[in-house]
Amino acid sequence: MQIRKAIPEDAEEIMEIYRQAQACLKVQGVNQWQNGYPNPETADADIASGNAFVCIADEETGAVFVLSFEREKTYDRIYGGRWLRPGRYGVIHRIAVADAFKRRGFGSVIFRHAEQACVSRGVHSIRIDTHRDNVPMQALLKKNGFQYCGIIYLSDGEERLAFEKLF
Repeated sequence: MQIRKAIPEDAEEIMEIYRQAQACLKVQGVNQWQNGYPNPETADADIASGNAFVCIADEETGAVFVLSFEREKTYDRIYGGRWLRPGRYGVIHRIAVADAFKRRGFGSVIFRHAEQACVSRGVHSIRIDTHRDNVPMQALLKKNGFQYCGIIYLSDGEERLAFEKLF
């Protein structure tokens, strides 16, 4: 598997993976990504920022994620807990794996890639959030050493469970 920065030509494949993820969450009864988000504008902005990545396997795009080192304003306040470490951190957003590539370890590979990118910048913390009902993502986070830290609220007021991993 290869991980590389996404380019504009990847946008349609990225959106197809997001559509598959939206459908999967809907079937699971998870009210996450059910309001037209992420949309093509989100994907285009992620690509333009240089923060979007794709995972290539068998010459196909199997997964997408965003890794940013910019301050996440919604992480400034955490309720019912606290972050493990103050200071700089990487943030992972919008992880999605294509249906044909599920259960092949993409999530763990993405987390290892993100850790290496963080270490190369002298950052030793990754943060991520997910919907309370997204139990599969919570299990993946715990399997990969993330610790539950508390609750954050998105800019639209939606609640998310917040996790962090130190290394």
